Amino acid sequence: MRFQDTPELAKWRTQVRSFVDTNWRAHAKPNEDEDSMEGPTDESRTKVWLDKLAENGWLAPAWPKQYGGADMSVLEQFVLNQELHEAGAPTSRQMLNLVGPTIMLHGTDEQKAEHLPPMLRGEVAWCQGFSEPGSGSDLASLQTRATRDGDDYVVNGQKIWTSGAHRADWIFMMARTDPDAPKHRGISYLLVNMKQPGITVRPLINMANGHVFNEVFFEDVRVPIRNRIGEENRGWYVGTTTLDFERSNIARAIAARKNVEKLAKYSRARDAAGEPVTRSYKLEIADRAVETSVCELLSFVVISIQARGGVPNMEASMCKMYGSELSQRIALTKMHVTGMKGQYRRSDGLEQTLGTSSAMEYLQVVPATIAAGTSEIQRNIIATRGLGLPRG
Repeated sequence: MRFQDTPELAKWRTQVRSFVDTNWRAHAKPNEDEDSMEGPTDESRTKVWLDKLAENGWLAPAWPKQYGGADMSVLEQFVLNQELHEAGAPTSRQMLNLVGPTIMLHGTDEQKAEHLPPMLRGEVAWCQGFSEPGSGSDLASLQTRATRDGDDYVVNGQKIWTSGAHRADWIFMMARTDPDAPKHRGISYLLVNMKQPGITVRPLINMANGHVFNEVFFEDVRVPIRNRIGEENRGWYVGTTTLDFERSNIARAIAARKNVEKLAKYSRARDAAGEPVTRSYKLEIADRAVETSVCELLSFVVISIQARGGVPNMEASMCKMYGSELSQRIALTKMHVTGMKGQYRRSDGLEQTLGTSSAMEYLQVVPATIAAGTSEIQRNIIATRGLGLPRG
């Protein structure tokens, strides 16, 4: 495992930093905090920035150049992601690196031409229709049906925890096209226009009063067969498509480190203001600081495996599980350190230096160990694929 850049990567890092300084930091508002967990709120600035990334092929760096990417190696992607996240700059458009690679690898030329360019330009919004009530961790048990009728499928069923469905123009989804086949072999992968009749989106408001997730209901929704990606009944294998993306989770590690650094700064400010944080809580901050270093090291392990041409499996699960659980520990430590003041939904005074309300952050990180694979699933992968333990 390497901790230092090669001369080529060092030159690449300098190039990226120069680009970030010119196109992102130079346009920051006065006193803007680039480390804020909330991120910048200037939508016009963000759009200009993302367009600049797209011009360079850096919005989807692993994509082939013919589709608007940059054909980057995993190490080049790693350096790019490091520098963008260190600067607090946006790195991608929603769902770009989920549905994009699937269309690229399994789609027809017509499907690629129709969907990939507007996706990169940010002209359409996508959401993912995979999870269903009762079909989350065991996704292959999904029950949404797509029945052939002439040149269309007629879709009926329900999806849940659909991020951004209330703003989406299209949904990429899995539906059961052969109910009699073994559960992994009777599923097809469909692209569905969200603006057509028969689709109802119902919001799911979380405990932090945020609207990210939705339920999506399909009632006799007609989907042209030409909108199927890959073969009929082979959608499960299409849906598990991955290209050689950098999946080190370095973004989460950097965010955790910055979060703890701001918490330490807040603690020092409390000392200076004559309201010192107790020693036990300062030790708790120190523990979190050590853990953020561990989180970054796990990211280096994953990227090192990929750089050697390997496929991180157990290691990627370790990285995801550790990072998501760390985010919850950091939020709990913030609540301890800020005390009663931290329970306000809107922070003021010294608490504003944390960049976000401790109470809101505590509520927002609850799903961290559920989304993108629960901690229980990650532990199963580590146990069976990593340690060779028998399945329970």
